[in-house]
Amino acid sequence: MAEAYIIDAVRTPIGRKKGSLAAMHPADLGAHSLRALIERSGIDPGAVDDVVFGCVDTIGPQAGDIARSCWLVAGLPEHVPGTTVDRQCGSAQQAIHFAAQGVMSGTQDLVVAGGVQQMNAIPISQAMIAGQALGFSDPFSGSPGWVRRYGNQPVSQFRSAEMIAAKWNISRREMEQFALESNRRAVEAIDSGRFDAETAPLGEFRRDETPRRGTSLEKMATLEPLEPGGRVTAAVSSQIADASAALLIASEQAVRVHGLKPRARIVHLSVRADDPVWMLTAPIPATRHALAKLGMSLADIDLIEINEAFASVVIAWERELGADHARVNVNGGAIALGHPLGATGARLMTTLLYELERRQGRYGLVTMCEGGGQANVTVIERL
Repeated sequence: MAEAYIIDAVRTPIGRKKGSLAAMHPADLGAHSLRALIERSGIDPGAVDDVVFGCVDTIGPQAGDIARSCWLVAGLPEHVPGTTVDRQCGSAQQAIHFAAQGVMSGTQDLVVAGGVQQMNAIPISQAMIAGQALGFSDPFSGSPGWVRRYGNQPVSQFRSAEMIAAKWNISRREMEQFALESNRRAVEAIDSGRFDAETAPLGEFRRDETPRRGTSLEKMATLEPLEPGGRVTAAVSSQIADASAALLIASEQAVRVHGLKPRARIVHLSVRADDPVWMLTAPIPATRHALAKLGMSLADIDLIEINEAFASVVIAWERELGADHARVNVNGGAIALGHPLGATGARLMTTLLYELERRQGRYGLVTMCEGGGQANVTVIERL
């Protein structure tokens, strides 16, 4: 099969709830990463075959094919198309998969993949309730087929995080310790300038503002759980955030024709699914499937980025896979850095690429839990 190479990757700094990016239109937010990617890679933007961007809750300013809007707002050539992908939290990771598959199939040579999310403008799950005015309380309960299969039980990420904590016997204290370490790692990475190379500043806004500086186990212990009697609190959950990220994916022919220097090779792409009511458990079977397909073990992977939707998700995954936490989310995760839904997959891949280079590692893996009980897995090899 033909190869797909990552030529370059860039992201915005991550804005927090009511933070520095709260008033920015999502098309302009996405455009910023696209312009930076084109400038850094030196590629002729007119040679790009397609732009594939992830985005969730595509209503209001995120509606109307935001991938296309971001490209146009960036002032880039009108003849280049764009399409928006929604695989929930894995949308930008799926965008990378679609871009790589287009290149591997030989039908495309240069594809931009990434994602954008403006969670201050469009709060999480707005698309799930957008049909209420039309008589649909949610996407599921009105379907006789859904009810026959899954009943009327709530479909909620918060419920799923609690169910996972209970099934794997993960205490609130353990999750809080995990969250504290995520914040410590993120603050260290930011303050040491570790993210500077991968980030395209927006004016004076240059570094991620999301970590909860000064947090402590004592402060976390005072928070009320998200569900009565539960273990999961805001402290052990991913943060609302705004960001965009973009990568340039190229074929072998494009590398030759345009004189490009690949930074990594995509060696594996897959997606698997699990129970949609449990929702957040799919990274476990998805990672096992990917490693089996590759004939590798987790010990062969130098660095791993798994989205910290909730601490319980990652802790359960680590237990099941026997993962070494020293190689997982080494610069902190979404609990500290934020989870800008449709952009997160591209942000994780961007961070992974730069950290592999910094450490001179060979293989890196990205996975995350996604709505519908799904999980993408991507494995890259640094070149």
